[in-house]
Amino acid sequence: MALIDCPSCGKKISDKAQSCQHCEFAISQASPEDLARKNSLKKYLQRQGIQNQSMLAMLLFVGGFGFMYWGGVTQEDLQFKLAFAVAVIGFVWYIVNRVRLVFLKKSD
Repeated sequence: MALIDCPSCGKKISDKAQSCQHCEFAISQASPEDLARKNSLKKYLQRQGIQNQSMLAMLLFVGGFGFMYWGGVTQEDLQFKLAFAVAVIGFVWYIVNRVRLVFLKKSD
């Protein structure tokens, strides 16, 4: 008896199981097309989640950058330093998400 990943929820189940005990997906009744469709949907949802995170990261970057230069604060103020930190965090988060998307597309 080996453990495999459930095509629906991704949790470990027995390869002899008729259905997943976590999500009740009927593995024994699923056709190869159903399994391929489930994998395709999972990849699509993962890609959409990363793209949503990229948008949030870009909003952080633009908001921090905008407040840093148009907020009427000087470079010695704490607000300037916080805005700069938010802009840097947003930029780094955006780059990390772009790299994650590249690796996700290469795995297809």
